Amino acid sequence: MSVSSIHAPFRQHRGPHPGILAVVHVTLFLGSLVLLGILTKGMGFPNPFVPLAQAQQRLFDFADATRYNALMQFGAAVPLGLFTAAVTSRLTFLGVNVTGVSIALFGGLAASVFMTLSALCSWVLTQPGVAADVSTMHAIQLLGFATGGVAHVVALGLLMAGGAVPCLLGGYAPKWVAWLGLVLAAIAELSTLSLLFPALMILLPVARFGSYIWLIATGFTLAKQKSN
Repeated sequence: MSVSSIHAPFRQHRGPHPGILAVVHVTLFLGSLVLLGILTKGMGFPNPFVPLAQAQQRLFDFADATRYNALMQFGAAVPLGLFTAAVTSRLTFLGVNVTGVSIALFGGLAASVFMTLSALCSWVLTQPGVAADVSTMHAIQLLGFATGGVAHVVALGLLMAGGAVPCLLGGYAPKWVAWLGLVLAAIAELSTLSLLFPALMILLPVARFGSYIWLIATGFTLAKQKSN
């Protein structure tokens, strides 16, 4: 057996397929929203900015729906973390030795952790007696909204920016995918200002749902093999 045949398998990156992981992540998250909408007859998750009595009643009425939603979003956080590991590992394998890869790793893992925290806050709210205390309920709701909203989206922006820049400069993915990541990353980072200016919360769903296109596109188009 020749030396070249022994080392040939290592010319192509091996590991979980990031495209499949992205699809699983997106499917679980969107599925959690659809399921919640069905079980609550379109009312959706209790909004922390509505009157407290109304938010409390929704939790009382739809505790099971909220719990199922929390379970699916907790599940969605896992493939997001795995996607991050797979993509940054592949970029490193391709020879990308720049800070952007580490930024993408930090951003993706942080986004996964923040989604996990948000899901766990929802689960806590459904436990007996928690929603009965309005002050405690509201604090947990706000924490869940902040971690699953601006914190998660800003971290996603770091994942997209850190992954898109080397892909654009090195040609490891189609240019439109890289540019999409950069535009969405800018929107995600601007959403930080929503902590001071609530009107800018409109940026959160734009960056979040737009990121799903980038995640899937990057996962399926990112180069697998070294060019030389």
